[in-house]
Amino acid sequence: MSKPIRFVLPLVFFLGLTFFLFQGLFSDPRERDAQTLEKPMPAFSLPDLMDPTTLHTESVFLGEVTLLNVWGVWCVTCKVELPYLTSLRKEGKRIVGLYYDQDLDPDFGTKTLQRVQQEVLSTTDSLGDPFVFNIFDVYRDTSLDLGVTGAPETLLIDQNGIIRVHHIGDVNPRVWEQKFAKLYNELVTNTQNGVKD
Repeated sequence: MSKPIRFVLPLVFFLGLTFFLFQGLFSDPRERDAQTLEKPMPAFSLPDLMDPTTLHTESVFLGEVTLLNVWGVWCVTCKVELPYLTSLRKEGKRIVGLYYDQDLDPDFGTKTLQRVQQEVLSTTDSLGDPFVFNIFDVYRDTSLDLGVTGAPETLLIDQNGIIRVHHIGDVNPRVWEQKFAKLYNELVTNTQNGVKD
């Protein structure tokens, strides 16, 4: 290998690595292109958290504009957003929970379904219950299909079951106004007028 090539290759590698790392300094980890945006909800069949004999499928998102909130009682930020989400529900927003529990993972130990239900009821009784119902994502398969990296995350799903927004982090008044409100209201109006997007 000639001397110029031995000098140029490490320099090119160093500059490429520097550019990659430099981009990371100015990016917001909560802002990313979700792989599921503008795509239909993935197929699933999962039990209702409070009534495991009831199975929910992706069809629960057809016909109504819905916020799908991924959460768990173990998540501190989820608890912080519950009162605001509850106020949105009181305004007529349809919010469905996608619940998963770390303690059901073998790496974290085990917990009975009854205990999970008690913890959820205790949390929602004290902080607010924004959910029409909670889908129990027992093995987190649906969360993974949605590209969820943690909790809380909230998706706006239109009346045709298409994912329109994927927000990482809590939903608060600022986030609602900046990311959700305008599109949510447009979708609801379209649904009421029978317009298909």
